[in-house]
Amino acid sequence: MGVLGVVNSDPAVKRLVETALTASPRIKYEPRFFSGKDEIREFLAYDLPELVIINFSDPDLDIDWLISLIRDDKWILNFGILGLYSAERDTEEALLKRCKAINVIAMLDYQRIRSHLIKSLQIIEQNYQLIFQREFSRNLLDGASGSFTIENDILAIPIYAGVGATILSQRGLINPDNKMHLQLALGELIVNAVEHGNCGITYEEKSMGMENGFSVVELVAERCKDPLIRNKKVEFLWDIHPEESVFVIRDEGEGFDVRAYLQKVAAQDKLSLHGRGIRMASVLSTELKYNAKGNQVTLVLKHDTLVEQEIPAGFSKEQVVNVKKGDIVLREDEPSDYLYYIVSGKYSVFHNLKQVGTLSPQDIFMGEIAFLLNQRRSASVRAESMGKLILLTRKTFINIIREYPHYGIFLSKLLAKRLVRSNDQNAALMAKVRT
Repeated sequence: MGVLGVVNSDPAVKRLVETALTASPRIKYEPRFFSGKDEIREFLAYDLPELVIINFSDPDLDIDWLISLIRDDKWILNFGILGLYSAERDTEEALLKRCKAINVIAMLDYQRIRSHLIKSLQIIEQNYQLIFQREFSRNLLDGASGSFTIENDILAIPIYAGVGATILSQRGLINPDNKMHLQLALGELIVNAVEHGNCGITYEEKSMGMENGFSVVELVAERCKDPLIRNKKVEFLWDIHPEESVFVIRDEGEGFDVRAYLQKVAAQDKLSLHGRGIRMASVLSTELKYNAKGNQVTLVLKHDTLVEQEIPAGFSKEQVVNVKKGDIVLREDEPSDYLYYIVSGKYSVFHNLKQVGTLSPQDIFMGEIAFLLNQRRSASVRAESMGKLILLTRKTFINIIREYPHYGIFLSKLLAKRLVRSNDQNAALMAKVRT
């Protein structure tokens, strides 16, 4: 059973969370509730949780302090966050903007805790390694893909969109400021696929419904009383390439006249809810295109090559090394009396003049194994682009661990996961050899 940290002091919200978790035996999380600053800081630093729930509308929590705590040492406090909020006091968009510097995957208002908390946890849990475990991402940048099959559940859509945006943000492929915009844009495009595609709600029907006080959720729910509509799904697919990412959203509807719809959207006020997702996606994307039928939209997003990895608080005063393409950063067989923290750049690894791997900010460190074992370098490393590194000598590293002891726990966990990965790869190779 995993520990699920819940930062909250509201008894009513606590009961909602406990009830939701108790109602589903498939979820094996044990909730621990925290509200004091000291206990929150200690839990985050030493338990190194993988997922935390935060009540962002809790009036008795210092939310600005909490955001600063997570933001200022983002390297260690790199867990996923599922936000809770009161729709009467806050809006999802405003909270996502406020929390853009930390790893919020989705926001649930209090009314959705019972119905969607478990679903949210399951989606995040199923995709955890792809989203958060950066030490496994070395080969992912050469190409990674994934997909969701989404039911006509408007209230669950932000969770899927949050996963899609977080994947790029965690890999440093988009600017953190754009993560929120991508998350909202993807969510709106998926909503369009449900309401206009699967449910066949026209522009005019939506306008009339909203004028009569109906929400999109209510309009979709009414259409889904028809089992033929209720059983339709939306496919949400993504492909991550070295230079760009491609998101595809496809519904099972009859399609629509894209050109006519876009003309109506263009004539609307920019604050109108009509076409909001298309406007946001058009501004954010490199390319936004529909198929001829009108039941599939493709969003292409060029990666931001200037994004830098957050520098951990403990490393912020250490020597910065700026490198340019072609620089030899480490040399094979030299003494390993220092290691690097990778802030930015792409690097090739060579052993006996043969390329054996690549490194990027997602690998976090460079030269750490030889450094920790006090051995000579086993490989050379060459910069393939401009980059920035933080140089950490043995004495400096030890002093940092003394001042920030939880860094030692994180490093141990990092190395343990890499050992597990290596064992899994060896086991798979042996199984392949036997066959």
